[in-house]
Amino acid sequence: MKLSKRILRSTFFQNLIARLISSYISLVRNTVRWQEVIPDETRKYLDGDSNIIGCFWHARMIMMFNAWKDSDRSKFHMLISAHRDGRVIAKSIENLGFNTVEGSSRRGGATALVNLKRTLEKGCAIGITPDGPKGPRMRAKIGAIKAAQMTGRPILPVTGTVANRKVFNSWDRFVLPAPFTKGIIIWGTPIYVERNASKEQQEAYRLELENQLNELTHMADQSFGQDLIQPDPLPASETSDANT
Repeated sequence: MKLSKRILRSTFFQNLIARLISSYISLVRNTVRWQEVIPDETRKYLDGDSNIIGCFWHARMIMMFNAWKDSDRSKFHMLISAHRDGRVIAKSIENLGFNTVEGSSRRGGATALVNLKRTLEKGCAIGITPDGPKGPRMRAKIGAIKAAQMTGRPILPVTGTVANRKVFNSWDRFVLPAPFTKGIIIWGTPIYVERNASKEQQEAYRLELENQLNELTHMADQSFGQDLIQPDPLPASETSDANT
């Protein structure tokens, strides 16, 4: 265990792992026959300045790099946790020509929001996994809502899957797409958060994001006849509140 931790802390091995990950993502991007579903009200942002907040579940991260076209790579910034695994992911993303923003909903959340605000104000797009970095699975945290409230930029939910895949028994049920298969990317409709939104309204927007992402994800999986991956169960207190 100690040896493996020392290896993972090594810059050489971090760079090696990152190179392997980015090479595999490129293989998937270039060999999967992708179909993309985009509502009209969403397309105007993707065809325009792409100054948006893209949200997708942690498990679908590899597919999402196909959602941004080659010409938009330098404008896309992915929010990445500052821990060791996050650094490896950041290196992998940067190898692909994308940018990263350091931050986490668990640590330094306020700093992450400031960094996201600055990035969006430069006209760039950001990508957030609202259930990351450690769950609960397919349950949105409030960070994306606050970023949209601070900047006035729309949230665009997006998801995807492929016909041939491996689903790991991890906390997020991580989906590893196979190359040389069929894939689908499905965009949702924009979520606009009012600047003066109350906590109750923020929660309503958060729930809208969560519901859209889960509906889109199930739609994507159903398109290939795959077993549906369900969100983590709600805590008993939240379940009882919803039934009162």
